[in-house]
Amino acid sequence: MSNNLFSSTIGRKLIMSISGLFLVLFLLFHMAMNMVAIFSLEAYNAVCHFLGTNWYALAGTMVLAAGFLFHIIYAFILTRHNLAARGKERYSEQKRSGNVSWASRNMFVIGVIIVLGLVMHLYHFWYKMQFAELVGKEIGGFAWADGAGYLTSVFANPVVVILYIVWFAAFWFHLTHGFWSAFHTIGWNNQVWLNRWKCIANIFATIIFLGFAAVVIAMYFKANCAACI
Repeated sequence: MSNNLFSSTIGRKLIMSISGLFLVLFLLFHMAMNMVAIFSLEAYNAVCHFLGTNWYALAGTMVLAAGFLFHIIYAFILTRHNLAARGKERYSEQKRSGNVSWASRNMFVIGVIIVLGLVMHLYHFWYKMQFAELVGKEIGGFAWADGAGYLTSVFANPVVVILYIVWFAAFWFHLTHGFWSAFHTIGWNNQVWLNRWKCIANIFATIIFLGFAAVVIAMYFKANCAACI
């Protein structure tokens, strides 16, 4: 049974669909958490403190993060497998797929951008905040307890703001295809529901994009134009 799950096309898609739910929950959780900073930097610090000092909060975050990472790693494995299996035929398939969405045809490129953005994000926030707390010393000049101060400092740089918005846009493209595709794989794939899931996917991806982008832009203005907010 497990061999069929990993070796069959449907089984692989099912694994991607289920692991993709971890990505959806991970993004929702972090968007909600980060949006707190727009309204109150003190409340954001309180949320960071809660997540960093309670084992069940840490465990829940780690489970979501592990599912997210599995989704990424497995996606790259499947991409390599599919490219090797199709060989030169993939070029003729691309020519015949004029009705396929741009996001669907470029999921690998979008995935690379997402991974590069994730590395940037881990460097900025996990390494300089959570890892700094684990080793018991400051990294980058900010105490790990002052998450709001560090958040504002990072997004004071307009180049960083642009890079993060590009990263969020890659998530938008990924979600607009991956969200409805997951339900299609599970079996909710009749034409009526397929159109509904595509609409829901666009709405959900847009909410995620706007939520994260709002945080980044708000932090930029808090750092550079305190009187504007």
